[in-house]
This record gives sequence, structure tokens and C-alpha cells, in this order.
Amino acid sequence: MNSSNGAAVVVGVDGSEPALRAVRLAATEAARRHLPLRVVHGFIWPLLRAPIDPLAGNPPGGGLRQQAKNLVEAAVAEALATSPGIRVTGEIIDGEASAVLLGESPTAAMIVVGDRGLGGFTALVVGSVAIQVATHADCPVLVARGEEHADGPVVVGVDGSATSLGAVEFAAAQASALGVRLRAVRAYTHPAATRPGDIQPLVYDEALLRDEEDAVLAESLVGLAERHPDVPIDREPVHARPVAALTEASRRARLVVVGGRGHGELAGLLLGSVSHGVLHRSACPVAVVRTPD
Repeated sequence: MNSSNGAAVVVGVDGSEPALRAVRLAATEAARRHLPLRVVHGFIWPLLRAPIDPLAGNPPGGGLRQQAKNLVEAAVAEALATSPGIRVTGEIIDGEASAVLLGESPTAAMIVVGDRGLGGFTALVVGSVAIQVATHADCPVLVARGEEHADGPVVVGVDGSATSLGAVEFAAAQASALGVRLRAVRAYTHPAATRPGDIQPLVYDEALLRDEEDAVLAESLVGLAERHPDVPIDREPVHARPVAALTEASRRARLVVVGGRGHGELAGLLLGSVSHGVLHRSACPVAVVRTPD
């Protein structure tokens, strides 16, 4: 956990209910990590040349700037009610929400966002701000969605990539802090090719295949138990597509952790298709841990 350098947990707010859920989640994280919480609102109206102060003749306390101040103060109060005693500051920063949060990411311990914001289409399962921040942030991003199952495990998707290994370390640290099990899930849909040009067999032994995938999964977790001796680790190779396997696991999980990019992704796509799919379908909060460029 990043608790020694004074970095803050940062949460983006816009006055919506998903943002308040993110505030509660962020306050809990900040208390657990013994870190300050920074509540940030991206104030876009000056960029649109909209009048932000009260109009002449209107009662004092109006105007867009005052509304932004009110929602930040409400978010700070919500954080303190959730985790009394944490250090909380609030700030209004001129700019579009995604850009403001990404500007915070190089020095943040974690960024927390809601899955949707004000004005979002209800058909969009995850809003554009959450996707953009998870795609480009320089720190882990926690998206508040679904339900935290208090006794559920931290679930992490494992595919053996460098990004996946970073997600595993983050997930183990979260499981340790939460006092829950770590459930490492490796999804597979067919026998793994061992050499370029290998032809996949039409018939294969499912039990043998599962054992082989379990061995690959175990290799990805080498040394994890020694680094996190307090965390019970469950290995789970699953014959399913990755998004389906992780979505199913999320129904009983405290948190799902995914890497920002894994095997099979184009190098130019910073957020892989699995991460993107899980963000849209998970039944619990999702943390995206992206490998630095």
C-alpha cells in the first residue's frame, strides 16, 4: 500500500448519486490506508464561457461557482460521515472532469470515480469519465459500482501478462488490508498453443486441460504467498471467456481487480477489451491497475 509518501486518495465528484457512492468508497479506502482524501470537482463552465457568478439582482449565494462549491462541501461532509477522523480537502478545478482527474493521477495513491455522472444516458453502463480515467491514469483507478459483498473475496483476473502480474500484487495487498481471501481467476476457452502454428485439437481431456491451466496460474502466483502470508489464495482456472468468468465471480466479490491491458490486446489500446468488459458488467466495484507506458 502507498502510505508512506503522503499521496492522497482522490475522488471525483459532480453531485450525482454515483459520485456520492464513490466518495463513500474513497473515504473507506483513505481510512484503511491512513491517507488523506482529496475531493475534486472539474468545473467546466468557464471553458464554455458560461456566466458562473450570480446574475445582477439575483439573491446572493447563487451562480454556477457557488453550486460547485456546495456540491464539493456536501461530498466532504459525506466522506467525514463515512470515515470520521480522516483528513479531507475539497477543491474546484477549472476543466473537464476527465482531464482534471488525469492531472491528479501522477501524484495520487488512487483515483475513485462513480460509474456514471450527471447527464449520463441510463443505457450507458459505465460513463465516459470512468472509462477515460481508467484508460489513461498513472495510478490505480477504483470505479464504484454494484455492491461490495462484505465477506466476499478480492477477485483478480490472471493471464500471465506483465499487466496481470501488477494487478495480482495490487489485489493481494487489497485482500490483506480488507482481511479477505484472494481469488485468482484464469479463464480459458481451449487448449493453449505451445508453439507458433500449433493446431488446436478437436477433442481433448477437460480434466487434463484444467490441470494444465492451473499449473500456468500457479506459475503466475509464485512468491505471492510469501509476500502476503496473511492472505488465503484460491486458484481458479475457469473454462469460460474472461469477461464472463470475472463477471460471474463479481456477484459474490468484495472487489474485482483487472489489469489495464493483457495478452491479445493491440499495443495501442491502453485499456484492454477484458478490462473494458468487466467495467461494464461487474456486480461489485472494479479496480483497474494499468502498467506504466
